[in-house]
Amino acid sequence: MATHTPQLLAEVAALPNLPGVYRYFDAAGVLLYVGKAISLKKRVASYFRTYQSGTRVSHMVSRIASMQTTVVRSEAEALLLENNLIKTLSPKYNILFRDDKSYPYLKMSGLAAGPADRQRTVPGAPAAAAFPRVSYYRGTVEKRHRYFGPYPSAWAVKETILLMQKLFRLRTCEDTVFGNRTRPCLLYQIKRCSAPCVGHIDAAAYAQDVTDAERFLRGDAGQVLQALESRMAVHSGRLEFEQAALLRDQISALSSVLHQQSVDNVADRDVDVLAVRVQGGRACVNLAMVRGGRHLGDRPYFPVQVEDAVGMYRIGDDPAAASTSVEAQVLEAFVAQHYIDVPVPPFLVTGEQLPALLIEALSQQSGVKVSAVHQPREQRRIWLEMAQTNADLQLARILAQEGSQQARTAALVQALNLDVDDLDDLRMECFDISHTAGEATQASCVVFQHHAMQSAQYRRYSIEGITPGDDYAAMRQVLTRRYAKLAQAVREAADSTFAKTDVARLPDLVLVDGGKGQVGVAREVFAGLGLDLSLIVGFEKGEGRRVGLEELVFADGREKIYLGKDSAALMLIAQVRDEAHRFAITGMRAKRARLRVGGGQLEEIDGIGPKRRARLLQRFGGVRGVGLASIEDLATVEGISREMAEHIYRALH
Repeated sequence: MATHTPQLLAEVAALPNLPGVYRYFDAAGVLLYVGKAISLKKRVASYFRTYQSGTRVSHMVSRIASMQTTVVRSEAEALLLENNLIKTLSPKYNILFRDDKSYPYLKMSGLAAGPADRQRTVPGAPAAAAFPRVSYYRGTVEKRHRYFGPYPSAWAVKETILLMQKLFRLRTCEDTVFGNRTRPCLLYQIKRCSAPCVGHIDAAAYAQDVTDAERFLRGDAGQVLQALESRMAVHSGRLEFEQAALLRDQISALSSVLHQQSVDNVADRDVDVLAVRVQGGRACVNLAMVRGGRHLGDRPYFPVQVEDAVGMYRIGDDPAAASTSVEAQVLEAFVAQHYIDVPVPPFLVTGEQLPALLIEALSQQSGVKVSAVHQPREQRRIWLEMAQTNADLQLARILAQEGSQQARTAALVQALNLDVDDLDDLRMECFDISHTAGEATQASCVVFQHHAMQSAQYRRYSIEGITPGDDYAAMRQVLTRRYAKLAQAVREAADSTFAKTDVARLPDLVLVDGGKGQVGVAREVFAGLGLDLSLIVGFEKGEGRRVGLEELVFADGREKIYLGKDSAALMLIAQVRDEAHRFAITGMRAKRARLRVGGGQLEEIDGIGPKRRARLLQRFGGVRGVGLASIEDLATVEGISREMAEHIYRALH
């Protein structure tokens, strides 16, 4: 039985019989677990009873040094708060779903919502405003535009855009391109755009196409087809055969699409289908999206900490609830965390039954009446079976990948004779430098740990104050900035194990993309900081820069070695090196674009349009030059008054 301080036990005894959320912390203040309760007093007290030794629950309870509680008005409110805290704080003993990607949407630009409003002229608005554009979008939604989705992947959005071009001939060009066209583009020639940019269709007719497209995206394809047939009959009756022929072709294309997607032509409009599989200590939740009655595709999610979290589930609840399957626990955690940031559809089809409380909380949070069924029939059953099959395939894939990655990690440890107690905890950091002839120099640092790339820990460094193109100086600067404070923290730590904590954790291996020169620079930096030189390994390109012939160069005086082109260790190092190169070059290109084009800084200044921005950049050679210019210098540019020059100067400083 765990021993706890009298103060902690007194806090437990004083808890109220009210719904709320509790949080457990260890002696170092690290968050262990977040949970909810109908009665805080009963639930929290249940953790401090005698548990079978060796269980995950008893191990977690033995580490509890302090706790915090929050009283709320209802259990549904407690559920929402619990999962918000889980998602933001990432406690060790909760099931976590991590997703660093936002969902893509199909965006339809426009200042108005209805066909009548679209026909109005907006004073001062560009001509493009009367002809909404359909495009791919990822980010925060704005009220002045229309959004459809979310979609499970970028591919699904782009396929839908192609469909909008084929069926309704909506434009996809940027407003700047639209405003400068003098003749139709190729899309008009291949009947994928109605060319509103040159007046081949008026605003009213285009607005009708936009309305039909919106209705199609919402699942009213049958009604759209009937409306098109009625309009074709009207044109035929008026002997307007050219317009009737256009509608005939549109009807034919739409009928073909409906025939191809007849399996999806059901009463359900917006549905999320959720299947879960657990195997080998890993879990997969496969989310299939149905929007507007069309199956758009799947997206797999892989939670972490499943084994640690399962034993903590619903301690203190009734026996039936406590015996809930692992699959049900994983699915409940996913639904509660996923729909915090993503709009929830009105209907869920699930492979496991969800608690009524969770459905109630989703409805309360979203303002939409949410329903769920876990034993579906007919088309819903087909959707669920497809989702379950995909969950099986995705889980098998990730298990195979992890097995291969673990083998690569073990091979690396053996090849380099690394002193690592736990392979899962091996941490490798890799650095690369990228620039274009000395311009926009960027350094990247990527992290490999737990047999995978840890993208949340990647860092980019803008390199300043060096001779352009001096890669050695750039490497010296990034290594110094990365490890100076860390080395100081390690030296000051009284406990020798401090360097292994998350606060000050030195990597087990520092990989630099380069040979003797780069390794020599790294040796100088590490020697100056008092760090172990054996951590540094350089990845030197082989003869003819051929892949598989690379050699490893060491900073501590060891002879360089060749692992062999089929070596699992070499494959892992190459994987990490390539990721560092990718991350560095994407950062460099973005920085270069900002410097050359003016990126975001000038565009964000009120009153600076394309002409003024071009004149400023041409005069001063880039945004940096504009930023260094005085107010007097700025005022000498054509079209820039003294008042505007002061405005620009304030904005850039």
